[in-house]
This record gives sequence, C-alpha cells and structure tokens, in this order.
Amino acid sequence: MWRFLLSVAILSCGCDSTTNVTCRNELGNEVDWYILYKLPKMNGNSGLQYLYMDDSTAGWTHGLKDINSNSGTLANTLKPFFDFYIKKTEGFGYMLYSDQPPNLKTAPSSFGHSKGVVMLDRNTGVWLSHSTPKFPGTDINNFWPASGTVNAQTFICVTYPYSEFKEIGLQLKYIHVYSFDYNIPLTFHNELKCVAQRSCYPKSEPWFRVKDMPPITGSNFKSFAKYTRFEDDLYSGLLVDHLGQDLYVKSWGRMKKPLPSYCTVAHNVYNVLQVKPPNLQPFLDTVDHSKWCVTNNSSTWTCIADTNREESQKGRGGGAICTDNLEVWNAFSAMVGKYDPCPPMTPPRGSGAQKREL
Repeated sequence: MWRFLLSVAILSCGCDSTTNVTCRNELGNEVDWYILYKLPKMNGNSGLQYLYMDDSTAGWTHGLKDINSNSGTLANTLKPFFDFYIKKTEGFGYMLYSDQPPNLKTAPSSFGHSKGVVMLDRNTGVWLSHSTPKFPGTDINNFWPASGTVNAQTFICVTYPYSEFKEIGLQLKYIHVYSFDYNIPLTFHNELKCVAQRSCYPKSEPWFRVKDMPPITGSNFKSFAKYTRFEDDLYSGLLVDHLGQDLYVKSWGRMKKPLPSYCTVAHNVYNVLQVKPPNLQPFLDTVDHSKWCVTNNSSTWTCIADTNREESQKGRGGGAICTDNLEVWNAFSAMVGKYDPCPPMTPPRGSGAQKREL
C-alpha cells in the first residue's frame, strides 16, 4: 500500500523534467536553443507548417506537427506559462511583450517594435523572441492567433540560467518593450520587474547596448538592443558596424516608407526580396513578416531580429539575437534569393528613405 501511495504522489507532483523552464522541441525534450521559421499560407497549404533547427539538427528540418499544435515545439516550450494560468505555480515568473498585443491593435509608438516571451524559475529560463502579432494566447489549446497564419514568421528560443535574466532585463529596457501580461515574483531581478511594469527606460548615452549572452552550453550568442533615441536603423546603424561584414536583411515587404539597400565603402546592407526555403517554392517578402539578417561569406553571423528596415522604425526601440553558429549561417544564407542591389547614390545616414519598387 505504501509503495502504491508513493508512486501516486510522484506522478501527481509534477516532479519530472517537463516542469523545467527550458526551450523544448516537438518531442518535449530540452534544447539549449532553437530557431523556427513558420512558412506562409500559399499554394494550397494551411499556413501552419514550419522549418525547425537546433544544435542537433545540422540545419533545417521540417516540423512534424502544425505550429498551433498543443504538443508541438511552441506549446511544449510555453507549457510552464499555460500551467501557471491553471495552477499559479510558486517560484515561476513570466512576461509577455509585443507592439501588437492581443488586447490592442498596436502599442504606443514610444515603445519598441518588438515581440517576445520571458519565462523563468530560480534555476533556468527562456527568452523567446518572435515576429507574430497577438501571440500567445493563455490557453494551450488556443494559443496561436488566426491572424498569424497568412504570413511567414520567425521565432528564436534560448535557454539561460536564472542569473542571466538580469542582463536580459537590461536588454529589454533598451528595446523599451511593451509588456502586456506578467507575473514577476518580488524576489526576482529588479531589472525584469521594472520592464514588466513599463516603469524604466535608458536615460543617458549610449542609446544602445551589446551583450555577449551564451546559453547554458556556452554557444556564441550576442544580444543587440537600441533605444528610441538611437534614431537610426538597427541593421545599417548598429549591427553592420559590430559584425563588421555586409548584411543581407529580410524584413516585412509591405512597409509605407522602406529604407533602400545601404551601401558604403566599408560595408553594405542589402534588402532581401525573396526567400528560398529548402525543397520548397520561393516566396516574396510581401508574404513574410519575419525579420532576420545574415552576413556574407567572410563570417558566419545570423541574427533573428524584431525591427524592419523602415523610416519610422529608426525612431523606435528594437533588437536582435545573433549567433555565429556555422550550420545556422549555412541554413539562412542558402535562403537568400533576390535582393535589392546598391542604389546609384546612397543618401547619408538619417536622411529620408527612397521608395522601392518590387
């Protein structure tokens, strides 16, 4: 009888590895990081298929389930958050932020053009940065917004130790994210609490912050963040200078005032107009809401970002999570299709944008 009662207690306490706050793949297994690229709805598909990679896949693999599955990659990763809404788990904290939250059409433009999820306990946590408006819902069976299905979207999830969330809070402070739902325990990092409460922002130069932020395994990751007073493009004004290479940038193709490809003596920033996923039909930036960039073949940096190359977004906060992982670089560089060449004359940085014709 005692053995039976003990076994019941173990099963009911939720004391297995699935309670850890980490990035998780489709099988529910812990991974240090992953990148997910949801494909657009086109050619008769549902718009819910996605490409997936982590440190073990050696490049892109096709997701086995739809992105809105309650047992897929995103649902498995977000399970501690969904559980909190039911159980009010002790010692668990989270923050949802977005410039297009579920309960508003858009957040005030004084906040960053950024979307993401932070979850953590006293041991580990997750920073999930993405491009999908109105994501996520609070129910594991209905967390995916229907509005996110039409266009392509990107997600990057990185698992960090608890101590690193002080730095993540500072990065989000520079981006000046719009927090729309949170629960940060009183004993957790103050840097996270003030961002969650929308009560802090940078007050002195420099108006950007760059931080090495390796996940638990020590892979090479960098976080870039710019505040609204930086007043320049994330890619041509910050990333290209620090990465020291030409950049191919994929951002939203339906902007009012897109910035042209930016070309200088030192480094160029090219706008990617077409994406070529492996073994699939290419698609245009007009059906791709993702934001990412990749260096040329002189280095192997890839960044998943949250900001578009648009005139108005030079004056908004934003950021990128970058890695020099060779397999990630190979996967993204192979997807660069058509791109804007250098214009005949590039205007000085900070001047008005030129209209692009597709």
